[in-house]
Amino acid sequence: MLGAKETVIVWDLETVPDLDGFATANGLIGKTNEEVRQAIGEKFPKHIYHSIVCIGALIAHSEKDHWAIDAVGAPHVGERSEKQLIADFTGRIGYLKPQLVTFNGNGFDLPVLRYRAMIHGVSAPGLSTRPYFNRYTDDGLDLCDALSSYSQQAKVTLHELIHHALRDLGAGHLRSFPDATGAA
Repeated sequence: MLGAKETVIVWDLETVPDLDGFATANGLIGKTNEEVRQAIGEKFPKHIYHSIVCIGALIAHSEKDHWAIDAVGAPHVGERSEKQLIADFTGRIGYLKPQLVTFNGNGFDLPVLRYRAMIHGVSAPGLSTRPYFNRYTDDGLDLCDALSSYSQQAKVTLHELIHHALRDLGAGHLRSFPDATGAA
C-alpha cells in the first residue's frame, strides 16, 4: 500500500550543444558553427554548454493502492523558448513539490537545469522546495545512482539496462531499439 498522497515527476532533458555560449566563453565569437563544433571536439561538452531543447515528463500521484498518471508531455523549443521551458518546468515543481525521478539526473539533468536557469535569469524557486540536490534523500531519486549503489564502476547506461532487461524478459523484438547515436 502506498502512504499519504504524494506526487512524482519522472523526467528527462534532451539537449544540444550551446555553440553561442561555448564561442563566447572561449573567444570564438564570429566563428562559424562548424568552427565552434571543431573547437568543442569529440568530447562531451561541459554541462553549462548544453542548451535544453526538450523536457519530457510524466506526472503521477499516489492513490490508496496505485499510482495515477496526471500528465505526460514533452514540451520543446519548437513550441517555446528554452527560458520558458525552464520557467514552466521549475514552476510546476514549485507548485507540486514532487519527488523528482530521473536516470542520471544527479550527474546531468539537474546540473544542466540549474546552469541553464542561471544563464537565462530564471530564479527557479521550485528547485529549492525540497532538497533535490542532496544526494542522500529520496526527494530527487536518481535511478542510475540508486541501482548502482552510488558506485561509479557499477553504473550502466539506460540503453544497456533496457536492452539487457528486455533480452532477459524475452522481448527480443525490442532488441533493435536504437541508442542515442542511432545504433541498435
